[in-house]
Amino acid sequence: MLTIKALHIIFVVSWFAGLFYLPRIFVNHAMVEDAATKERLAMMEMKLYRFMTPLGILAVGLGLWLWFGYGFAGGWLHAKTLLVVFLILYHLYCGQLLRAFAEGRNTRSHKWFRVFNEIPVLVLAVVVYLVVFKPF
Repeated sequence: MLTIKALHIIFVVSWFAGLFYLPRIFVNHAMVEDAATKERLAMMEMKLYRFMTPLGILAVGLGLWLWFGYGFAGGWLHAKTLLVVFLILYHLYCGQLLRAFAEGRNTRSHKWFRVFNEIPVLVLAVVVYLVVFKPF
């Protein structure tokens, strides 16, 4: 089980790297005006999203494996699970934003994306707190 736990942590960290960086690319994409740069950013967004999606699937899948190995007990784990569901929805919403940029339909400002970019940081802080301290 320690191998599964280690792999889970590796894939969670990798998935979060994408969750941190993709919205940052959105910030830049919302700021630029020239078509060549927009096209380059759209390509970067798509490649990153395609790379980070399997990482997220592996992180969640290994987390489920840990559930079966250790059981599902404690309020902290319920709270963490709810946050993971939120992150999955955040990830999927990033995919919608990515398609909007690719199709030239983005209506959000770079300032909105700067705030949006901070959401996974806050979720990560709460998840780490829950996992380390198991407060309830």
